[in-house]
Amino acid sequence: MSERFDFTGDELAPAYRAAVDAIEAGDLVVMPTDTVYGLAADAFKADAVQRLLDAKGRGRDMPPPVLISVVESLDALATDIPDNGRKLCEEFWPGPLTVICHAQTSLMWDLGDTQGTVALRVPDHENTRELLSRTGPLAVSSANKSGQPAALDVYDAEEQLGESVAVYLDGGEATGGRPSTIVDLTGDTPRVVRVGALSVDQLRAVVPDVAAESDEKPAEDKPTDEQPAEDKPAEDKPAEDKPAEDKPVDGEATGEAVVASKEDDTKTDPDVRPADQGHDS
Repeated sequence: MSERFDFTGDELAPAYRAAVDAIEAGDLVVMPTDTVYGLAADAFKADAVQRLLDAKGRGRDMPPPVLISVVESLDALATDIPDNGRKLCEEFWPGPLTVICHAQTSLMWDLGDTQGTVALRVPDHENTRELLSRTGPLAVSSANKSGQPAALDVYDAEEQLGESVAVYLDGGEATGGRPSTIVDLTGDTPRVVRVGALSVDQLRAVVPDVAAESDEKPAEDKPTDEQPAEDKPAEDKPAEDKPAEDKPVDGEATGEAVVASKEDDTKTDPDVRPADQGHDS
């Protein structure tokens, strides 16, 4: 039977204890992030990650990203990180930046069909980072059924996910709203594969050579007012063309469900609108 705990204020001990126990048991936990609510599982328990995918109605071709508590954990999970990519992490973590990296080959985990990569983020949510410091890295996707609006409060998450989740942490209404910006660090130059809460200009203020898909798109390829943005793939949309939405959709908790390969830089729900693709947690 699911339990719900208050995740605000100073009396957090019961919430932390219940969440840690659930993660250690291989169960699922819903928790707030700086974007939307996230659905979390132990990243090193394959059955727990599969339980997360099943709860969302998602396949292994859409592996969840991983949330960590501090930037110093980056090298424990990823390898061959370029200096310019590391500068972005140091500048924007904690915060809405997800980076796609080559995963450490020694790691004993199974997040799905990752093609040897992992998407990492440090969320800008103090209580959630404290939880991550106690559990270790968590596979986290937005707390909703795949293709449905991402939960902005614990009650919405509970309505969608029900008894598939052991512990719900109530941190109040999520106020972030926009997904994280996703940057691929698997090449020589950091490349933006989704613009979210951080703009390309903000990234370039730190690393001037950041590449963006919009640099290569002719003007006629940009979405128009006559063609709804949600009917176009995310990679064809610069941030300024994305409409604001009252409720973000699947993937925003971590910046989420995203993984890179040489052939396919992002994998997202096919029915997810661009504003969401995770994320996210």
